[in-house]
Amino acid sequence: MSEIIFPSQRPSRTKIVATVGPACDNESTLTQLMLSGATVFRLNMAHGAGTEDAQRRLDLIRLSASKLGRPIGVLADLAGPKMRLGEISGGTYICDPKIPMRFVRGEKTDLPHTFTTTYDPLIEDLNVGDNVMLADGTVTLRAIEKGGDYILCEVIQGGAVRSRQGVNLPGVKLSIKTLQPHDIVHAKWAVDAGVDFLGLSFVRSADDIQELREIMADTAHQNTGLFGEIPHIIAKIEKQEAVENIDEIIDAANGVMVARGDLGVELDIAKIASVQKMIIDTCRRKLKPVIVATQMLESMHTHTIPTRAEATDVANAILDGADATMLSGETAVGDYPIETVRMMNRIAEETENFIMKRGGYKQDNGILSRSRDINSGSKLSMVSDKLLEDSKFSGGKLSVTNAICRSAVSLAESINAKRILIASRSGVSVMGLSNLRSSVQIIGTSQNPRVLNRMNLYWGVIPLLNAPNDPRESLKEIIEVGRKVGRFERGDRLVLVSTMGPSSENHNIIYAHVVD
Repeated sequence: MSEIIFPSQRPSRTKIVATVGPACDNESTLTQLMLSGATVFRLNMAHGAGTEDAQRRLDLIRLSASKLGRPIGVLADLAGPKMRLGEISGGTYICDPKIPMRFVRGEKTDLPHTFTTTYDPLIEDLNVGDNVMLADGTVTLRAIEKGGDYILCEVIQGGAVRSRQGVNLPGVKLSIKTLQPHDIVHAKWAVDAGVDFLGLSFVRSADDIQELREIMADTAHQNTGLFGEIPHIIAKIEKQEAVENIDEIIDAANGVMVARGDLGVELDIAKIASVQKMIIDTCRRKLKPVIVATQMLESMHTHTIPTRAEATDVANAILDGADATMLSGETAVGDYPIETVRMMNRIAEETENFIMKRGGYKQDNGILSRSRDINSGSKLSMVSDKLLEDSKFSGGKLSVTNAICRSAVSLAESINAKRILIASRSGVSVMGLSNLRSSVQIIGTSQNPRVLNRMNLYWGVIPLLNAPNDPRESLKEIIEVGRKVGRFERGDRLVLVSTMGPSSENHNIIYAHVVD
């Protein structure tokens, strides 16, 4: 067996998702992004040349990760039913509040003051009084008249729009399916290619997630090289309907992304911060990882330093309890992809240090808090009974796993352990341990490489390759290698957690060890 390789430097506990694009589309830059703190790479299936381009980038990511000797997560992001304007004569049009605009069918028109869109059912779905948002919400129209083949709109907020810019219909019930034919093709590719996560755009209900899961399961039956697994589904929350159905969506998905781009257009912009906090709180309660995305370090497209507001935005997402923050155009097409990841890692580390000095994560809803034991002075992690009642971890083996994780954190913090080592077959216990937000660093191992890759989305977890299957042998080798590279010293205290073993006898172990 190959030797365990510790990461050359510890990344922030908050994970960083970096979007791959022309700015980092080579092995050297991808390697530097990994070394700078990126733990998950996003393939935006809405851009590029389809599955061939995505496969090429996936191969580059896997090659770079293999040479570094570390697991890396890959998220393929489906495009979904994105609406765009058709071609505009001259490429640009200035919407004037004094001049009504008309939408007609088709993708191009030469009529004055008239738009077309890529969304065929637009005229059927829109009603008088509905708003139409263009150019990322900077231009607002309102439907005032509807005919058989047109919609007439008044311009509420004017401005410039360009060909192929996005169109949003906030509050409108769309007749089109969430999963489009191209999404199904891309989902099947993701299963065959061994992608770790699949982002589902414009989710409206749990039924959308179930449909995607069934499509992937059918594809996986024909593939025997992936441990019978399919990518974990990340539900992207970017519509009002998704916010209204947030509980059932989180229950159905494996994780959530707060996609603030389209969400910020669909909702009143003043509500975005509170909705973000609500979604993060709900994910934490249901023990699902959550990513905060869009315009986090937007100015670093062209600058080496972000604005104060952007730095604060990243920090606030971490203070809210996000597992990961995501970079989009900053790494895909920006001028400074490596500097941007380093900056996000620096902000995360500073914020996490502040949180730990303050006594750990606190939540007003009582789900997760920290307290200091008056007699011993040690930090203890407290999780309310409500968490177990409300989450899917409330029954059978999962409630035992929860108890094991809580006990391990309490033990580790009370003896001032340097690391918690956790071996897991499915990754469920690792996710549960991550959710407790311990001040003790977590090292995760698994015999399943897909599980190791997915650990890169879990807060505070460093996945290690090549650990032995037996938990105690794994502990022995990790300590041996860790001492060689200066990670462990004589007298360091470690806590081993294992939820591995044959399915018929599930071994649950908590084991305290002092390095001698």
